[in-house]
Amino acid sequence: MSSRRTMRPTRAEGSRSGRAVPERSSSSKEGTGDVLERSILVVEDEDTLRESLQRILEKEGYSVRVAANGEEGLAEIRKQPPALLLTDLRMPGMDGLDLLRATKMLAPETQVIVMTGHGTVETAVQAMKEGADDFLEKPLSRAVLLPVIEKAMEKHILVTENRFLREEIERDRGLHNVIGQSPKMRRVLDLVRQVAPTTATVLIRGETGTGKEVIAKAIHQLSPRRDRPFISVNCAALPDTLIESELFGYEKGAFTDAKSRRIGRFQQAHTGTLFLDEIGDMQPHVQVKLLRALQEGVIEPLGSERSVPVDVRVIAATNQDLERAVREGRFREELYYRLNVVQIELPPVRERREDIPLLVQHFIRKYSQRHARTVVGIERAAMRALQNYSWPGNVRQLENVVERAVILSSREVITLEDLPAEIAEHESNGPVTITFPIGLTFEEIKTRVIRETLRQTEGNKELAAKILGISSRTIYRWLKEHPEADPRAAPEEDTLPV
Repeated sequence: MSSRRTMRPTRAEGSRSGRAVPERSSSSKEGTGDVLERSILVVEDEDTLRESLQRILEKEGYSVRVAANGEEGLAEIRKQPPALLLTDLRMPGMDGLDLLRATKMLAPETQVIVMTGHGTVETAVQAMKEGADDFLEKPLSRAVLLPVIEKAMEKHILVTENRFLREEIERDRGLHNVIGQSPKMRRVLDLVRQVAPTTATVLIRGETGTGKEVIAKAIHQLSPRRDRPFISVNCAALPDTLIESELFGYEKGAFTDAKSRRIGRFQQAHTGTLFLDEIGDMQPHVQVKLLRALQEGVIEPLGSERSVPVDVRVIAATNQDLERAVREGRFREELYYRLNVVQIELPPVRERREDIPLLVQHFIRKYSQRHARTVVGIERAAMRALQNYSWPGNVRQLENVVERAVILSSREVITLEDLPAEIAEHESNGPVTITFPIGLTFEEIKTRVIRETLRQTEGNKELAAKILGISSRTIYRWLKEHPEADPRAAPEEDTLPV
């Protein structure tokens, strides 16, 4: 452990510094006051330094809580995430890196500044890779500390404002349940935004488990019909004898068991959206009635001699090759073209591996809360295995695997041992994926790409340059400016936040 010095306040610290205090965010929700927006949690195992930091920061108007170790700090974060975490790196038990990862999992908007002593700068660099927002080298000085704190507080306000805006926009647009930033998923979402305000029928295609109903609901929520019913029918789950009556309804006495009149799904979805999942399994005689409903806007319940007008937007989905079904006479060509006004193709997980960390993060949070677990991260080896696996069951299978791992994990991170054997064995094979949070600048993206490529090539500059399509001289020049990016200077940690 590096030697520690104590930061002692000077006499001048008894008065205000005169620096401008970041104003409260205008977009703050009711009940979120200045105390939360200017709250700091100090985690430091050296008593004198911890007390000194608390005294100085409170004089600057911050609301300060303190903890003597990582475990106490994590308990405080679980009770109430602070705007800023100021933590030492070297502590007994849970160290600063472990606390950083847990914080980024539990409270992503909390800004994290790490403190490090002489001789541990490499560890601070690793902390920056893990998501720390800044670091301070001991011995600390008030003149250096306070501007860094203020900068982090300003960033927290911006991040919070952006989250509020993003949540409002996504809630309005119905995309809050769609997880993915890969190029293929961005194209899907762009198409969803374009088609949703219209009344056009949509055909969603994709393998089982890719999330076709999620996309259908997003289209509905984006549309002018968002406040009207969204009715879902799985055509493959209904027996042939029931599908027609389920869709169009029936009159009393229409058949032996028709004891009373029943409204079908089309009428239930009137002025709203009807989602027909697995449309390829629909029987030909039902296809005829569906085609009429789409063309003329009317249905005819079983046993009725009258036509019932309906105003329904139809979204259909299938995992089948409908073109082949048309050629083989199993699916009506007119219905195919009527449904296929706009087609959305959902990519399988194996074609959007860069989205797997985002999906894993979402599912860990979801099932940690649902099952009252404390899982806050995943080991790199386990994440590699998840990214390398082919996922024949797509998102649905990935969700089940993560839920199982959350339940079975005996630690706060998911390990290879928590994964099924057929998935864990993929840890060392397959492609390497680099993911980027939203909001990175071009230079930050460039830095991450070069650093990750160097890490994967174990510092081989020539190979890294070949992979990136640049000259090796560019790599060497870049390393002069970023010496900490050399893999030999900072060993890879086994666990990463999600």
